[in-house]
Amino acid sequence: MNDPNRWRALWATLVAGFMTLLDVTIVAVALPSMQRELHASAASVQWVVSGYALAFALTLVTAGRLGDAFGRRRVFLVSLAAFVVCSAAAGAAPSITLLVVARLAQGVAAGGLSPQNTALIQQMFQGAERGRAFGLFGATVGVSSAVGPVVGGLILALADGSRGWRWIFYVNVPVGLVALVLGARLLPRMAPGKRGRLDPVGVALLGVGILAVMLPLVLAEAGGLSRLWWLFPVGALVLLGFVRWERRVAARDGAPLLDPRLLTATRGYATGAGLGALYFVGFSGVWLVFALFFQNGLGYSPLRSGLAVTPFAVGSAAAAAVAGRLVGRFGRLLTVCGLVAVMAGLGGAALVLWLAPAGSAAWLAAPLLLLGGLGNGCVISPNFTMTLREVPVAMAGAAGGALQTGQRLGGAVGTAALPGLFYLVLADTHDDYHRAVALSVGAGVAFMLCALLVAAPDWWRNRSGDDGRRPPERPRSHPHATRG
Repeated sequence: MNDPNRWRALWATLVAGFMTLLDVTIVAVALPSMQRELHASAASVQWVVSGYALAFALTLVTAGRLGDAFGRRRVFLVSLAAFVVCSAAAGAAPSITLLVVARLAQGVAAGGLSPQNTALIQQMFQGAERGRAFGLFGATVGVSSAVGPVVGGLILALADGSRGWRWIFYVNVPVGLVALVLGARLLPRMAPGKRGRLDPVGVALLGVGILAVMLPLVLAEAGGLSRLWWLFPVGALVLLGFVRWERRVAARDGAPLLDPRLLTATRGYATGAGLGALYFVGFSGVWLVFALFFQNGLGYSPLRSGLAVTPFAVGSAAAAAVAGRLVGRFGRLLTVCGLVAVMAGLGGAALVLWLAPAGSAAWLAAPLLLLGGLGNGCVISPNFTMTLREVPVAMAGAAGGALQTGQRLGGAVGTAALPGLFYLVLADTHDDYHRAVALSVGAGVAFMLCALLVAAPDWWRNRSGDDGRRPPERPRSHPHATRG
């Protein structure tokens, strides 16, 4: 029987999820203000952004498994309460050290909250309604990432003075408290007697592996890639050990942190996870490149720079909600068409910004960014739906956490590589910002092309079958495959 409160409960989770994802990008525009008031170095203030992203990614899979084992409602509410407290602490921080500590804790709370969103959608919705719910979630992911600079610039413009950056954190408190009250009232409780076990060895191996891979990336601007490159092979070896350990636990009918059969026996999961990771390399990196171009190259204010890319956010929000309704009919074809549109939109915008006069570049790029946003809305939310639709509900938290971890890793690669390429082209061309933005965004589009090369064969294989039109039987080899 469907929960009568499911749609109202969904909105409570989406508000909370929007806050946590917005905090990945909203803070970037306030870094100069923080640095001035707290008398911090550029390297230490960068940890306000990178520390949050790192803690976020480290927590996702483990938090998803905690929700599967001990109740998604409980983990969601505890994580949301911690996020509100940490937001207040970050806003009130008297020094850069305490601000970074608060942001690390805030990232852990955000990572605890995020996988519960996708797992609760799996739990509360079925059939076509699930596609609609994932459409709204996909819109939340796409819009929160794209509007972060706009919202941050607007808050700084309204909160005048050197301490205005603190309101970027304080604004989470009232919004979070409202979501907390609604979540406590509306989210479904765990069925009595349903409890699970954790996999502490798996938690440790996955955490060390992700930390080793992400640390050089999040410290790229401070020379992390040149100093810590040796962590990449270490991380790869540890993650290989994690995979072998999880296979061993699953073979013994234990409770692995992330069941390997999600990749081998769950239709669509491996394709969707790989597609999402590749797409987010390009998707996450281009926003920093646009900000550098508009602010440093054209002299825009943070708010005006954010407004220049607003057409993408508008298109993304509009398309994602509609795509959630269409994914059951068109399946992976919707993702393929979305990838083509976003590549055409961003690639065309890069070409316009390279060749058009500075005074009209933003206006001429706007319709192309709108096209890219429409395509983006047809990629993110349908991919969530198609990747998670065959996952047993009892494993939805860990599966959603792993999917988002891949996206966060892809985002870390993009935010390190694309701005790095931007600065490299600037140095090589004697500050030709137009060529730098074109080549850097073009590199992001190349990663999206890689995602298309993953999506297109999957659509081609299914074009004569159901292509997402009806759910097949669940894999029988999954342990704990009962509905939760």
